Amino acid sequence: MRIIAGEMRGTALASLGKGDAGAHLRPTTDRVRESLFNVLMGGRFGDPIGGAVVLDLFAGTGALGLEALSRGATSVTFVDDGRKAGSLIRENIRLTRSKPATRLINRDATRLPACDGPPATLIFLDPPYGKGLGLKALEAATRSGWIAAGALIVFEENAPQPAPQGFTLLDGRRYGDTHVTFLEPIAPGMA
Repeated sequence: MRIIAGEMRGTALASLGKGDAGAHLRPTTDRVRESLFNVLMGGRFGDPIGGAVVLDLFAGTGALGLEALSRGATSVTFVDDGRKAGSLIRENIRLTRSKPATRLINRDATRLPACDGPPATLIFLDPPYGKGLGLKALEAATRSGWIAAGALIVFEENAPQPAPQGFTLLDGRRYGDTHVTFLEPIAPGMA
């Protein structure tokens, strides 16, 4: 795995091999990440990355958040409760020299603490597939004040995801076994 574009382009990230099923680590492949960022940078959503405050839930290796940082995001908060994931994220932060712009919360993404900074404008949500954890994490992020008005949520799962209550479905894409659903919160008074 490597950073595909931007300031840190070409930086090799810590190797995980085929993934760690026991730790539920299933990194987004370079090909899917490149396709996903092509959609994000393609104008359909404006410029969701430049200056973004990023929340990377079920961060795994941190590759999605670090790719956004490389392409102009302001900061990234990584959330993952796995010991292996935490060590991979810390190593990838070191490899990309991005510590000043990053934060790691070693916690279950479905039990987020209250947001103590600016809310996220771009959220990556890549839970273990088929367990319903993504929707629980999205509810926790909403309840805890992590999601800014007009934020873009990029939700990876093994099947297309319907828009949960309080969110609008913007788009959906399929990359092999990965389905990416793009959501945004419904503005208050618009529901």
